[in-house]
Amino acid sequence: MFSKAKKSERIDAEQREQFEYARRRINQKKNLMRHFIAFLVGSILLIIINPVLGYGNETLFQDWFIWAILIWAFIFLVHLLNVFVMSSFMGKEWEDRQLEKLKARQTEKIAELQKKVDAEYPLNIPTPETPKNTLNNPLPPDVE
Repeated sequence: MFSKAKKSERIDAEQREQFEYARRRINQKKNLMRHFIAFLVGSILLIIINPVLGYGNETLFQDWFIWAILIWAFIFLVHLLNVFVMSSFMGKEWEDRQLEKLKARQTEKIAELQKKVDAEYPLNIPTPETPKNTLNNPLPPDVE
């Protein structure tokens, strides 16, 4: 109870990753709710501006606010699908699989390049029988 040793709880990498994922999802949902509230308020303002105040009838066509609200509703629907549908298909597991595929492809390309380099520029490793000055060495031989 009164010991001098303080126990510090450390979060391991998996817990930290889960925490970061949860925080990202919460931010996505919070931004979606903000978008929904802005959509509602904006739609009400557009309805008030056009039919009640009559603004835009002389410069734009009649009932232009309906088209503006429909376009905004489509954008909101895309945002909604992105948060709830696409994140489940393209979530953390999908990202990990794609990362592994890319790493494997990169490893294959590096191996192919290494084979080409080895074929074009073979290494002459000195053996005890081979004198030093017979190697493909651009440097002058050592003075002994």
